[in-house]
Amino acid sequence: MKTTMKTINQIFNLRLLAILCITLAVVSCSNDDDAAPDEENEVEVITNVSLVFTNTTDNTVVRASALDPDGEGSDPLGILNEITLSANTEYTLTYEILNALDPDDVENIVEEIEEEDDEHQIFYSFTGGAFSNPTGNGNIDTASDPVNYNDEDENGNPVGLSTTWTTADAAMGGAFRVRLQHQPDLKSATTGAEDGDTDFDLTFVLNIE
Repeated sequence: MKTTMKTINQIFNLRLLAILCITLAVVSCSNDDDAAPDEENEVEVITNVSLVFTNTTDNTVVRASALDPDGEGSDPLGILNEITLSANTEYTLTYEILNALDPDDVENIVEEIEEEDDEHQIFYSFTGGAFSNPTGNGNIDTASDPVNYNDEDENGNPVGLSTTWTTADAAMGGAFRVRLQHQPDLKSATTGAEDGDTDFDLTFVLNIE
């Protein structure tokens, strides 16, 4: 009888030990899930930005560039030159945007923006009177203000990697600002320049001659 009771106790203890191990495993998995950080939307690493204005009549090109050799370091993108456009002339503006931290593996950020165009938009601001089309002062302050976007995402919302600008017919000086916003799970027909994260925000001196 004692042997039988001993055997029963051993079986009972083994079952308790198994239940305890399972409970600890479940609690551990639950804690691991709780401790896992939420995936964050990372701002693009950008070292080179070039604005490329192409004259739609004769295909001459005006380039304005900014450079940030240390990428994610403390130094921001630095403006390298001014934008000088001819008066009363239509231009198409496109971009070259790179991550060149590794010269042996240069990333074309334009391609990434095109692949994730439903998460990105470039907004603009410019001195009033600099352009006859679009008029106004850009859409950084008010997203619905006119900018001539030539591209759109799969939802029909503007992207801004290609835009069209017609300069005014009088010489003047001013400023031209471009702001790339990363807006994952946010971008819509009404989101603006303050929504999401800023990949770059550059203000160039603008000359109309």
